[in-house]
Parts: sequence; C-alpha cells; structure tokens
Amino acid sequence: MRRRNRLVSVSQVVVVLGGCLMLQGCLVGAVVGGTAAVVGGTAKATGAVVGAGFDAVTTSDEETKLRREREQRDYEREQRRCEERQRQGKRC
Repeated sequence: MRRRNRLVSVSQVVVVLGGCLMLQGCLVGAVVGGTAAVVGGTAKATGAVVGAGFDAVTTSDEETKLRREREQRDYEREQRRCEERQRQGKRC
C-alpha cells in the first residue's frame, strides 16, 4: 500500500512539473506584458512586442498575427492621443 501511494505522489509531481513547463512561455509573456503596462508609453509598446515574441513560441501563427495587429493598432491609437494632448499643451 505504501509503495502505491509513493507512485501516485511521484506521478502527481511529474504531471504538475510537465504542466508548468508547457505554460512557461505564456507566463513569461504575461509578466513582460504586465510589467510593460506599468512602465507605460514607449516601454509599453516595446514590452508588448517582447511579450508577443515569448508567446509566439506557444501560440499559432494566426494568433500571433492577430495579436501583433491589435498591438500595432493600440500603439497607433496611443500615438494619436499623445499628439492631440500635445496640441492642447498637455503632457503625454
């Protein structure tokens, strides 16, 4: 009985570690993206691109393409907002 419990315990550890390794790219991308959001501005856009690079390892080409297009639109929208604020004499 004791041997069976040990085998189940070892199997559970192997499954958990395997799951962690598969999710590693997603987690790194999320951390980079989250950190970039805190920094803001240009660093945000740069972090998003870096995060997309990490996620490219774990996502399909179509998902990667859609993510990059969305990030590009977000970046361009932020640039337009910044230009508008500058015309009003405000800081970005």
